[in-house]
Amino acid sequence: MTISLEQFNQSSLVFQQYDATWQDYEAVRDNPDIDWRKIAFHQGWLWVDMGTEGLGHSSFSDLMTAVFFVWAFLHPEMVLQSYGRCLIEKPETHACAPDLVLYKGQDIPKWQPGEPRRIILDRHRLPDLVGEIADTTLGIDLDEQKQLYASLGISEYWVIDVKGMRLFAFGLTATGIYQAIEVSQVLTGLPIALVEQTLERLAQETNTAAANWLMQQLQTK
Repeated sequence: MTISLEQFNQSSLVFQQYDATWQDYEAVRDNPDIDWRKIAFHQGWLWVDMGTEGLGHSSFSDLMTAVFFVWAFLHPEMVLQSYGRCLIEKPETHACAPDLVLYKGQDIPKWQPGEPRRIILDRHRLPDLVGEIADTTLGIDLDEQKQLYASLGISEYWVIDVKGMRLFAFGLTATGIYQAIEVSQVLTGLPIALVEQTLERLAQETNTAAANWLMQQLQTK
């Protein structure tokens, strides 16, 4: 099946198809007339979000990135690199652009002149943690996206529910499925409940104030 530009229109901000091919994905990815914000492909599922980023999504996304920086500041022995919203591809089978992308340790991807401006998994290693900010996409993030990241073998997956101010955190088991966790395996020892309490502060505070509160809590532990 070939996807035509006519299938993308101004009245529809989300495109979804379950019998797409990798070539269909590439045609959307490389079409300058399709202004996509997020894109994903896995087992024939092609999902394209052309909506603009809202205030809630942006605020929560920046807060979660700040959580990574707070943890790195307090644990300088950890080597961490954030690549949020970077396109990740495993050619022919997987494509995704997680809101949160975190590498820990060595062999962190580095872009070289002349290379594609994305993480390609036949030359780069997997991220250690990815996450999605679910403002209007909670169902997809807990279903299709979750299956995609588990099949890639990414160790930890977070879904941040903007409306519910909740954090769903999953760790990959030896059988290749995600199981709910209470403590981060990548940010070793970070309680998921504490991150969720940080999210809840956005009801009354700025994201910078919430990040500062988190730092204070971690410094007293």
